[in-house]
Amino acid sequence: MDGEQPAVHGQRRTGGNDEPDAAPGRAGTATDPGGRRPPSTGHPTDDDLTDGGTTDDATGPTPAKAPAPVQPVTAGAGQFGQPGRPLRLSPFLVGLTGGLGVLLAYALFLAVRNAGSVLVLVFIALFLAIGLHPAVVRLRSWGLPRGLAVAAVTLTLLAIITGAVFALVPPIASQTGQLIEQVPDYVTQLRRNDTVNDLIVQYDLAGRINSAATTENITRALGGVFGAAGFIFGTLFNIVTVIVLTIYFMATFDRLRDLGYGLVPATRRDRVRLIGDAILAKVGAYMVGALAIALLAGVSTFVFAIVVGLAYPFALAVVVAICDLIPQIGATIGAVVISLVGFAADVPTGIACAVFFLIYQQVENYLVYPRVMRRSVQVNDVAAIVAALLGVALFGVIGALVAIPAVAAIQLVLREVVLPRQQQR
Repeated sequence: MDGEQPAVHGQRRTGGNDEPDAAPGRAGTATDPGGRRPPSTGHPTDDDLTDGGTTDDATGPTPAKAPAPVQPVTAGAGQFGQPGRPLRLSPFLVGLTGGLGVLLAYALFLAVRNAGSVLVLVFIALFLAIGLHPAVVRLRSWGLPRGLAVAAVTLTLLAIITGAVFALVPPIASQTGQLIEQVPDYVTQLRRNDTVNDLIVQYDLAGRINSAATTENITRALGGVFGAAGFIFGTLFNIVTVIVLTIYFMATFDRLRDLGYGLVPATRRDRVRLIGDAILAKVGAYMVGALAIALLAGVSTFVFAIVVGLAYPFALAVVVAICDLIPQIGATIGAVVISLVGFAADVPTGIACAVFFLIYQQVENYLVYPRVMRRSVQVNDVAAIVAALLGVALFGVIGALVAIPAVAAIQLVLREVVLPRQQQR
């Protein structure tokens, strides 16, 4: 047609909707009349070289995608590089983790069981330190440094223990010696008795005694003696260990308490601190009240023993005071012991002892004990009795000692934490 210029190599003709002519060297690349494009030969075209991308029939050249940049290791990844993806929770990994958890729990159980005696000593020392802490605080309020306050409380505790030992050991040793000295007289009196001689002949007691006096039995008896000696030295070692641990806990009480509170999340630390301090205060108040009641029982027994003329009144008073530290049942045990001593002296003295302790226990149970404990720990009477029985059944004397403070702590947690949470639901 007129006015049209021939297309230059590599350019499109302008004007109209005419299709571009095929350029030299591109034979077979033009579209056919049906608008379909033949398959590519695999060689780059001029448009690819000039446009830097592929050709689209509708939109023209499409730019090629740039390669993704390599992410450098950031400074927060650490000196050993960036951590990888976490492991997938495969069944094998879950089973292996569960098995390791079971083995760890069993190992902890064995460790606690093997170290049970040591843990009991630590628990007793910690309980005593908590109970004696109010005395340390009171001495510090008077202006004494913490070291001198702990030393004063420790010396007072050692003086009480020493007085109890010197009160109990001499009567036991003297009465044991008297029994050993009177054994030959007992044997002579038995041999003079015709009935006893008939029994010896009838049951061949002399032959059995001779057969029992063998080397093996003597060795066993000596082993029993050495076992008793080991028990005595073991008891002394436990007492010294408890005293040393108690002194250490009293000296570092504030640091240990702050360490325990530091393990709690910061959002709950203030509330836990208030509740924990209240529990510690109740334990200390219980110890002070129990010591006051035991001291009153010991003084009353000492005065009564002097009045009725019982031997070793101070030792008997110490026995009653120690037994009275056991809640609910300790006073009864002390009363039975003193009554037996009274009946051993003579019947009227034994009856007087039984009547005295019957009256004193009523006064202590209904007048002294409720007022002291209600003011200090605020524990229900029924809960105190049940807790004392369960403590004795589970942990013996130690369980009875810690039963009432434990009930006071549980009541405080229920009142301040559990019940308000249940009311909000």
